[in-house]
Amino acid sequence: MPDTGVRAARAPLPVRSRTRFELHAGAWWLWSLGLGTAATRTTNPLLLALLMAVAGHVVAVHRSSAPWARSYTAFAKLAVAVLLVRLAFTAVLGSPVPGTHVLFTLPEIPLPAWAQGIRLGGPVSAEALLFSGYNGLKLAALLVCVGAANALAAPARLLKSLPGALYEAGVAVVVALTFAPHLIADVQRLRAARRLRGRPDRGLRGLFQVGLPVLEGALERSVALAAAMDARGYGRTAEVPAPVRRTTTALTLGGLLGVCAGTYGLLTAEGGVYGMPVLLAGALAALAGLRLGGRRSPRTRYRPAPWGVRAWLVAGSGAAVAALLALASVRDPGALHPGVVPLAAPALPLWPAAAILLGLLPVLVVPQERKEPS
Repeated sequence: MPDTGVRAARAPLPVRSRTRFELHAGAWWLWSLGLGTAATRTTNPLLLALLMAVAGHVVAVHRSSAPWARSYTAFAKLAVAVLLVRLAFTAVLGSPVPGTHVLFTLPEIPLPAWAQGIRLGGPVSAEALLFSGYNGLKLAALLVCVGAANALAAPARLLKSLPGALYEAGVAVVVALTFAPHLIADVQRLRAARRLRGRPDRGLRGLFQVGLPVLEGALERSVALAAAMDARGYGRTAEVPAPVRRTTTALTLGGLLGVCAGTYGLLTAEGGVYGMPVLLAGALAALAGLRLGGRRSPRTRYRPAPWGVRAWLVAGSGAAVAALLALASVRDPGALHPGVVPLAAPALPLWPAAAILLGLLPVLVVPQERKEPS
């Protein structure tokens, strides 16, 4: 006879595999650094706005619900603040760009003779503000690209992929990069708790009453982090033979010098022939030195992040945007660096704009994370 006991059949719980949706953190960072590199090659506001729109769209599609992913909004606000501060400094302190279209005149403060070349106030021209706005927008685009990397990939995940020789330095960099996302998450959590209790969360009073718990939480987190790092053997090194140490030092220093010399050669007209070979040789020597240096820091990786075809496509799309914008800045510098004297509206170059749209490739190749029904 069948068992009549009340025994509920346990169906296997659906395991939510995040690994099929999460991309390697290094791919996201290389993609964002590629967009940031492209932003440094132009001052055209239309191209910079298109770069920021591409980064923002990818973040909107692939950003997770983790607290650190909310830092993109803070980076966007910081970018706007940097642009406004740049314009304000230009209006108050003046600009070396001559201009004939005076928008308004500020009261000028006379300065002593030893401060020649500096002015406070005076006429503010449209050319000076436009030139300052172009350069400020470039810095704002860089901040937006860094914010996209912080929102798409946790810096702690990137630490798993670093070579052993850079592990200790990588820990310090990761701790520094995660400071802003954790601080923003703490402020949002405390402000929400104060609103639920009917207490003010804005103004000077709310700032002081929210700032103290945030500082206390940061101190507690730093103590817990120090204890965790000590428990995991941070700073301990293994014994390495002297010839290996000397070879590692020679390869690393020689490789870095080669990278510097090759980069200088690429940036100058005289070194265009030897720049790329020296750069590649220096990079290979530095990588070999880092590989040997990893013997001093033995460590294991728990569930290392895989680097697959999607990671290559995402990183390659950022590199392609950077390379094509660098090529465009050489072939058509006038389109990527519009002038302000005489005053004229910037034009949108078509093929550089199409190259920037390659940064949207992660939207097509990376699957979106499935949202669980509430």
